[in-house]
Amino acid sequence: MSSKYYVFLSNNKFMGFKENLKAELAFKNILIKELASISGVNRRTIDNYLREDGSMPSADAAVRIASALGVTVEYLITGHEQQERGSSPPLPDSRVVLKNLEALNKRDRKIVLNLIKSLKDMEDIEKKTK
Repeated sequence: MSSKYYVFLSNNKFMGFKENLKAELAFKNILIKELASISGVNRRTIDNYLREDGSMPSADAAVRIASALGVTVEYLITGHEQQERGSSPPLPDSRVVLKNLEALNKRDRKIVLNLIKSLKDMEDIEKKTK
């Protein structure tokens, strides 16, 4: 498999389609058989993509899997969504934070958002005083 399908991470691990697909399945708490049903891609075919020596999916299968998971093919291959020019990639923890934030009730969500704003304001003040 060509190295262009991998992202080199600081902990010396390569993340490619297989790893990103596994992570997305875990993140969304979706079983392989459920993904197969939603995407129309055979369960054994998906199992093959997830095997240690698994193959890369065809473009059609990758699009169907990505669509079923609500992500882009680019995300499954690189671990990053397409970004506007000049913007920085999202932090890996952003999705976990967002998922947990969405699970909170309205009052707690407001508390967390105010905390984040306060932390950001404090950081800005520290930068100005340096």
